Amino acid sequence: MPKKKEKVPEYSTVIHNGNEYFRTRIKDADGKRVAIYGSTCKELHKKVKKAQREIDDIIFRRENPTVKEYCEKWLMMKSATVKAQTIRGYERTLCKYVVEPIGDMYMDEVNLDDLKLLMVPVSKMSSSVYSKVNMLVKCIFQSAEANQLIQDNPSAALSATGGKKQHKKDALTDEQVNLLLSTIKDLPPYVFVMIGLYAGLRREEILALQWDCVFLDEPTPYISVRKAWRCEKNRPVISTELKTSAAKRDIPIPKCLTKCLREAKEKSISDFVIADSNGEPLSYSQFQRVWKYIEVRTTKERKYYKYVNGQKIVCTIHPELGSHQQNNPKLIYALDFDVTPHQLRHTYITNLIYYGVDPKTVQYLAGHENSKITMDIYAKVKYNKPEALIGIVNNALNQSTNDINSEK
Repeated sequence: MPKKKEKVPEYSTVIHNGNEYFRTRIKDADGKRVAIYGSTCKELHKKVKKAQREIDDIIFRRENPTVKEYCEKWLMMKSATVKAQTIRGYERTLCKYVVEPIGDMYMDEVNLDDLKLLMVPVSKMSSSVYSKVNMLVKCIFQSAEANQLIQDNPSAALSATGGKKQHKKDALTDEQVNLLLSTIKDLPPYVFVMIGLYAGLRREEILALQWDCVFLDEPTPYISVRKAWRCEKNRPVISTELKTSAAKRDIPIPKCLTKCLREAKEKSISDFVIADSNGEPLSYSQFQRVWKYIEVRTTKERKYYKYVNGQKIVCTIHPELGSHQQNNPKLIYALDFDVTPHQLRHTYITNLIYYGVDPKTVQYLAGHENSKITMDIYAKVKYNKPEALIGIVNNALNQSTNDINSEK
């Protein structure tokens, strides 16, 4: 059966720039009337049909967005109230763990089983990664439900717990601190480690620290924390945007750190306390290379690759404490424990609490916005040692005994 020829409507004409055109108006996706022009009725009719398809598609997308589209919209909405650095972290997490597996699905198609399957590979990662992905998924679908894009929120029944629990590294002991400092003396990470141990700064605060915020000639020498470091595409960015408002603080420093910083300042060619050979702040990869000076001196198991007859072979070595690296006899495996940058700060806070500094003062020096963070550390350090508990127990039991005797 031959296809019926479509009838082309008659359109009115207008004069534009001395030429006659056919014109009609249609409503766009926002409900506004827009004009469309054509040299002939047929041409105008084709333009109208094309425009209408595009408008219908936009309206459909708004009412039925894909997961990817709604994630992008949600990030844009959150960017008005959330720090740019945090948004970038959200974007990376959503892209990797949500958009890649279910990004092409429509929001109203996603059910609880889809989200559970999405979380399976995430559950094999750390508990912190699991919590972050879980939080973002719930936020996305709660927002879609509030905007009536979906009727039921499939994330409501999603388990909030999962992922591998990470072993939390303890504070370094006094013996470990002394061994670490003697091992890396005169090496690139030494000043960084000293600031972490004796001022408790975060990594991003140390790498952003400039000499104009280090007051060594005051009656009480101190460090003023006012800037933070971050990296974008491996390029360092220094800004006044700190982690929290409480991170802005002035920290008195002990004599050992004052002496260390005086010596470092005399040799420095930079405005930054920690800098590269050109006096610029370190990039992320540069900091990793600096920290390697510590890692390569530990007895931690390590792997390397070599080729034998064209085949790639994985080799594992278990360094022995006190032995020398085979290819570099000057390098001694002197550390039988791992160290992380955050562990330096944790050691500083732990020592303050252990030696009796009150929690509110510790909260200020640590730059904790929430006192709960400080109190969690305080409780762990202060109340898990028999010698710290015996006085409390004796007082409580003696009081109980006195009460009983008085009743007799």
